[in-house]
Amino acid sequence: MTNFETLWRSPPRDLTLSSNEVHLWRAALNTSAGELQALSKILSADEQLRAEQFHFEQHRKRFITARGLLRTLLSRYLDMEPHQLQFSYTARGKPALANTCGNKRLRFNLSHSQDWVVYAFAWDVSGYPCKVGIDLEYLRPFPQAEQIAKRFFSAQEYAVLRTLARQQQQKAFILGWTRKEAYLKATGEGLAGSLEQVEVSLSALEPAQLLKIVGDSEAASCWSLHDLNLGRDYVGTLAIFGHGWHLRHWQF
Repeated sequence: MTNFETLWRSPPRDLTLSSNEVHLWRAALNTSAGELQALSKILSADEQLRAEQFHFEQHRKRFITARGLLRTLLSRYLDMEPHQLQFSYTARGKPALANTCGNKRLRFNLSHSQDWVVYAFAWDVSGYPCKVGIDLEYLRPFPQAEQIAKRFFSAQEYAVLRTLARQQQQKAFILGWTRKEAYLKATGEGLAGSLEQVEVSLSALEPAQLLKIVGDSEAASCWSLHDLNLGRDYVGTLAIFGHGWHLRHWQF
């Protein structure tokens, strides 16, 4: 496996996102006071209001950093000032850019957990919206993993989990959850969607794969899932419609 420290590289100054590429970024959320203030200034009024509504200061800082960095990265691809970017939201809260670049639209998704945030960017393909989702989870104990899986995983996934030793079961549960959530974020459903209707591979020893979507026998084969190499303390998954995507990894 590629060492994650060498996988995530500093981007070139003339960064270009090609039509067959997905750019993945990772960034630390532990910014300095000066950096936080600068990022806060480029947020929209509604984003600043959302930041003020967080009860815990740490959560407020993480939100400001994640959204400020999102604007910074998007502005780099679109050659716009970060504060000029406008977002629209689906009925279930998935953000999208209201801005376009010619006749193309840049799609993105982000996820943060503990001290890190990850982003995915890709262009629409041949006029069709690019469906992309990303999820990041910090590895922590889930003592009720089996009970949660019984409720939210498919019968087949639950049966697989029950055959595993406890330590393996914990990792498989988090992998399964992350792979499901990345797909549901890509479709725009998020966790409001039915986790048990989406069946994925669970083992870290086999490729991430969408195995079945209940009610549509052909749909699963149209999607690509990619595990993200983020070090031993995190797991992450990219879900994107279609195949043949070239992934590039950048460190902010």
